[in-house]
Amino acid sequence: MTMGCPVGIGPEIILKYFAEIDCSADSAYHSVVVIGDVAALARAAPNTAARPALVSWRPGDAIQPNTIPVLAVSHLDPQRLVWGRPNAETGKAAAICIEEAVRLTSLGVFAGVITAPISKKALHDAGYPYPGHTEMLAALTSAATCHMMLVGAKLRVILVTIHCPLREVASRINQEEIRACIHACDSALRRDFAIAAPRLAVAALNPHAGEDGLFGDEEARLITPAIAEARAAGIDARGPLPPDTVFHSAAAGQYDAVVCMYHDQGLIPFKLLHFDDGVNVTCGLPLVRASVDHGTAYDIAGSGRANHESLKAAARMAAVIARNRRRAAP
Repeated sequence: MTMGCPVGIGPEIILKYFAEIDCSADSAYHSVVVIGDVAALARAAPNTAARPALVSWRPGDAIQPNTIPVLAVSHLDPQRLVWGRPNAETGKAAAICIEEAVRLTSLGVFAGVITAPISKKALHDAGYPYPGHTEMLAALTSAATCHMMLVGAKLRVILVTIHCPLREVASRINQEEIRACIHACDSALRRDFAIAAPRLAVAALNPHAGEDGLFGDEEARLITPAIAEARAAGIDARGPLPPDTVFHSAAAGQYDAVVCMYHDQGLIPFKLLHFDDGVNVTCGLPLVRASVDHGTAYDIAGSGRANHESLKAAARMAAVIARNRRRAAP
């Protein structure tokens, strides 16, 4: 479990997570290790309920029951940290956590990675040229392609494009990218979520699915051919479906996931339903990664008001995916 931004809500929700879960030796949760900064984590303690003690941990160490094992990868000066004010130093600390988590998971020390939120601006200020977690993880694992999937009890969405200006979306989507996203979604639902026959809805880009070309031709020119290719490969993909109705149908149980053309097309309906308990999963990585589906919440950082439900859901999801992947392995 990576610490996230040291001056965001990451440290607080991690402490709240460990204060609530069963950390005894016979619990499945006792094997969660935090990768981060001890001082930054301890700084959040006055704003959280009673919690287990922070203890140093290194690969190979036994995990002591009722503790928070911490693999320290940075040593920040708490006097220099200001809640809600990230900088290059905090960005570097957050990035090192991610790098070490990926390295140790790739070596088999961990079964998966659970990430707390980071500041993309601080990441850039620290010299990391990634738009976010997803792109950084893809680079660190040399993944050819990966996709952001948001998962909740009622709705799953996956994104063709992720972090880019809205004005660039139409030029960034193409038939190959859409087809790849459909395949990635089908594969993830089968392997990671143990759904034998996934049903995928593919959202249109334009209002009313283009209205037969009146509002745009991307549906006929790009999305429909990509769906046809996927269906020819045996994937149950349907669409392109009007974005203003497809999420209602999916949340009602007609589809297992919605393939979305751009970030907010998928995340607005998803967060309406799963603001507190949604999970961000990265499809296409060689390792398991689950994350909270919210940001650093600098406006409430250090206040003790952060909600840790999404982190709890991410931890459960990472365990489920790791188990399903082991079962699916040849």
